[in-house]
Amino acid sequence: MFLPVTDANTRSWIRYHYLTLTLILACVLTFLAQLADGPREHLTIGLSAIPAVLWGEARLPDELYLIPAWATLISSMFLHGGWMHLFGNMLFLWVFGDNVEDAMGHWRFLGFYVLCGIIAALSHAIVFADSQTPMLGASGAVSGVLGAYFVLHPKVKVWVVIFSLIPARLPTWTVLGAWAAMQVAFSLMDAAGSGETQVAWFAHVAGFVAGALLVVPFRLPHVALWDKSDGGSIDVGGLRFRSKMRAEGNDPTGPWG
Repeated sequence: MFLPVTDANTRSWIRYHYLTLTLILACVLTFLAQLADGPREHLTIGLSAIPAVLWGEARLPDELYLIPAWATLISSMFLHGGWMHLFGNMLFLWVFGDNVEDAMGHWRFLGFYVLCGIIAALSHAIVFADSQTPMLGASGAVSGVLGAYFVLHPKVKVWVVIFSLIPARLPTWTVLGAWAAMQVAFSLMDAAGSGETQVAWFAHVAGFVAGALLVVPFRLPHVALWDKSDGGSIDVGGLRFRSKMRAEGNDPTGPWG
């Protein structure tokens, strides 16, 4: 529904978002290794988190065993199922990751990212404990980044494309709130259905909630929550709706760009 392009937020103290870029590069390189592995899918299966294997209900064939099952909770978040899967996750990480990294610092952000990914993967594995379908992708960890950004900067403007057609400049709470609502709706549909789908919706929801909660202890001491208020104005399809704050010249994010 909403495809983010860029945000109007600036980083406050770190010179560059090295960890965000490193995570993106790691995912891209891992996906290229998956492609080089070809139809055998040795890397994809061996490094994915498989619920039944995690809980000891199933075992990988010896030729596919690469690392202990618990370690796949980390390795799986660097794998992807296709170019669009990779692109979508990396786009969201690129747009929202730098400011979350800025709020935490490089190494806190890395720990936060990995922890959110683990929580997301475990949540899916608990709900679908008997599943032997490999779970892979950065979605759970990236969902944690979105949850953190939602708490840190709910009113910062984000340029998005709606339904792949309409450009809009909307507050974060609108974009990520709608995204989170969709994940909850699809996860409830999964729960009411006859079995799991190809998308780990529960992992998305768990990652988002984990990120929204963990940002509190992981943020640096000087970083405030719910900051960067811009008056809540909206720009849809080139039509600008200004709030009283912006009309009076009190816009803390600057003039329209």
